[in-house]
Amino acid sequence: MAKRKRLGGPLQDHLAPQDGGSTSSAASAPIARIAGETSVNAAFDEVRQELDSARSEGRLVLRVPLEAVETAWLIRDRLDPGTPEDPDFAALIDSLRAHGQRSPIEVADMGQGRYGLISGWRRLTALRQLHAETGEARFATVLALLHKPENAQGAYLAMVEENEIRLGLSYYERARITAKAVEAGVYPSTKTALQSLFATASRAKRSKIGSFLTLYQALGESVRFPQALTERLGLSLAKIVEEDTGAPARLRDRLKRADARDPEAEQALLAEFIAVETEHGVAPESAPETGAENPPKGARRTSPASGPSGTEISPGVRLSQSGGAVHLSGPGVDAAFRDALEAWLRSRAGK
Repeated sequence: MAKRKRLGGPLQDHLAPQDGGSTSSAASAPIARIAGETSVNAAFDEVRQELDSARSEGRLVLRVPLEAVETAWLIRDRLDPGTPEDPDFAALIDSLRAHGQRSPIEVADMGQGRYGLISGWRRLTALRQLHAETGEARFATVLALLHKPENAQGAYLAMVEENEIRLGLSYYERARITAKAVEAGVYPSTKTALQSLFATASRAKRSKIGSFLTLYQALGESVRFPQALTERLGLSLAKIVEEDTGAPARLRDRLKRADARDPEAEQALLAEFIAVETEHGVAPESAPETGAENPPKGARRTSPASGPSGTEISPGVRLSQSGGAVHLSGPGVDAAFRDALEAWLRSRAGK
């Protein structure tokens, strides 16, 4: 069979390598190189845009020097971030010491390398204490999510919501930050502040915060340990304050003179104040001295009387004993009385 004649001519000559070169030189043609560079630049632009978006939306974790964070950027909703005597705060320090920081704080960019703290005051404080104690580099910085609040209301809302989720504020602290936000001009009224800061709370909860707001407006910073003020005690105090215009001054005076050094002592004082006010309808200090039948000013009224159900140790409260048990009964033994008694017993046990 005759062999086929191989094609030759201009086409073959064009496709054949020239001077021992390779066809790969076509890959480096200017149009291909430009297309490749354009593709790379587009990819870099996409990554940069995503990083910028993550940064502005609070999805990018930064490592920020402790000293670069301004805690006073917002009025804090807590009066105290915590002390080593606080079991929860002590547990936080132990966790950071053992495992490092797991949850980032939230900050806003103030410019020039400074950041305003939105939430995470307790974590930041704990890291600062650990760094001061150990000097270790791992405690010299804090992991932070960078947020860009649209306005001051957004910043305050983020702070309150974070604390509500992690470690709820006391009702007194909630009332305080509501009042402070209004004072700072962030909200035009306490009603607006309540509805915004605690939008996810139930109507009943906002109502209770409103009652504590009345109490805060009456006492202000006179309460030294607001985080320990229970709901029941606070609502009882708020009712007294609402019904008696002279009650706030009397209570502020008692708090000042008592100079409570710990939450238990302050709670005992507040519970005792409630018991006295509810027993007489008016505090002994303000009772009119009309005759010998009235007790001395400032003294508690007692009317001892024996009976089958025990001895009346104060109006509406009778005491009896059976074996190793002591019984208190009568219309005066209500929730406020119980709280006062419990607080007093706890304060005695702590001595």
